[in-house]
Amino acid sequence: MQVSHTPAAVSAAFDDPNLVALAGLVPVMRLAERCGLSGLVTQKVKLTGTTNGAGAAADAKVSSIVAGMAAGADSIDDLRILRHGAMRSVFTGIRAPSTLGTFLRSFTHGHALQLHAVHRRFLGQLAAHTPLLPGSGEKAFIDVDSTHKRVYGRAKQGAEYGRFKGIRTLHPLLATICTPTSRPVIATVRMRRGKAADSRGAPKFVSEALATAVEAGCTGTRILRADSQFYNAGVIAACRRAGARFSITTGMNPSIKRAIAAIPDQAWQQITYPTAVPDPETGELVSDAEVAEIPAYTAFASRTKAERVTARLIVRRVRDLAKPAVVGEQGELFPVWRHHPFFTDNPAETLQAEREHRHHAVVEQVIADSKASALAHLPSGNFHANAAWLTLWAMTYNLLRATGAQASAFHAKAATATIRTHLVHVPARIARSARRITLHLPHNWPWQHAWTNLFPTAHGPAG
Repeated sequence: MQVSHTPAAVSAAFDDPNLVALAGLVPVMRLAERCGLSGLVTQKVKLTGTTNGAGAAADAKVSSIVAGMAAGADSIDDLRILRHGAMRSVFTGIRAPSTLGTFLRSFTHGHALQLHAVHRRFLGQLAAHTPLLPGSGEKAFIDVDSTHKRVYGRAKQGAEYGRFKGIRTLHPLLATICTPTSRPVIATVRMRRGKAADSRGAPKFVSEALATAVEAGCTGTRILRADSQFYNAGVIAACRRAGARFSITTGMNPSIKRAIAAIPDQAWQQITYPTAVPDPETGELVSDAEVAEIPAYTAFASRTKAERVTARLIVRRVRDLAKPAVVGEQGELFPVWRHHPFFTDNPAETLQAEREHRHHAVVEQVIADSKASALAHLPSGNFHANAAWLTLWAMTYNLLRATGAQASAFHAKAATATIRTHLVHVPARIARSARRITLHLPHNWPWQHAWTNLFPTAHGPAG
């Protein structure tokens, strides 16, 4: 492909007041309105005590930030993307970036908790209005994980040297919800200091995530999945109180090592692993991964009787290729294994339970998505402003997931960057006639059918 005209025959001017670059925000923000975003903010978020008017019109400010994030803004200054062309013809209440920055810096810890309440209820409404979590009435997985976000500058509150030597970070904690047939959505988030332990406050955080899952329609079996940082009696007790099951990586403590060493060789069964290859003679898949189960393992045996838990210990082992045990032509005498145990009361059969636990890695997709979008930067030096920014990103992420679920089967599982490219970043020309507005979109837009599936549902008459 090449430019069709000579340089002298091409010119450009930013002078058309009837164009918008983000026509997809019209159905996206209409969906947010139908799910009650503005009303929830008005009801829950009360920024009292501010002397600069920062607490006024909180609903318009939250909607502006969510719309900017949906369009791809990853800093406060980027929210200027909403103030161009005919955007004021299709939206009202757009606030300037400086106003939105003042609003975020007015947050305290209590105000952040108010925003969390909006997030939880907004997710419930999205799940009720769109096919966001298909199959949630039968089985849902709640995944808990943390991440570190590198920040720069010593003035950023809460930034500390933590897990990564010489790198200052903030330490967000998040919980996601997914079903066997859906992409994950975000149940709850927390911003923490850079050196905060992963498990700090984990039981309360898990309780909130499990309660949010119920609000989102997860009325069937709920299984909490987490890595070894969350293997403690408090987290499992929180699952039991909520009527949920658990599947948590244990790590290799002495008790676990003794239990694994006692597993007989004949108890190991081979699993189909991603690196499995077909045997050239039999056609069967050959894998270096095997699974065994200890049906009744008692965890936290050194704790009080009330804190001890007896459940299944499932162990996956894979060959440790870094330590090959080969002697001359005799081949491998004593295979060296790496063991990956997890503690669970999942009632599924062993191989299925192991496969479902391994799928916990899906939470990493959400973390990667965050760092490629609104969490590419944590835009403020104020800790609570960044905490509010994190929660607003979670709300935006869920809104885009609901948008994709409403548009097409492909977009229901696409990354949010793809949803933005296909459905949000659609240019349009505004035409006015008889007090009506028509969006004239590009002819032969490749994702026209998905967009037109979304528009009448989100923008049509209320059901």
